[in-house]
Amino acid sequence: MEQRERLVLLHGFTHQEIQRLLPAIKQVVEDPHSIAFAMTTPTNLEWTVAELIREVTEEHKMLTARKEPGGREGERGSSASE
Repeated sequence: MEQRERLVLLHGFTHQEIQRLLPAIKQVVEDPHSIAFAMTTPTNLEWTVAELIREVTEEHKMLTARKEPGGREGERGSSASE
């Protein structure tokens, strides 16, 4: 079976709402670490949906790899997601 990327895009929420939403979403999904989370920005609002998914999921993969054993945690990627 093909692995499909999972993405949650948040738009229009306050910081406080996001702080409550993320844990709630993570509690109801089987593998919350497999989900890329992103907020809209003036830049990514100009992207197509395909571009947004590609950019956010690629960044998520990079950040996830850095947190795994042997990864280089502490480095920062772009701010498209998470």
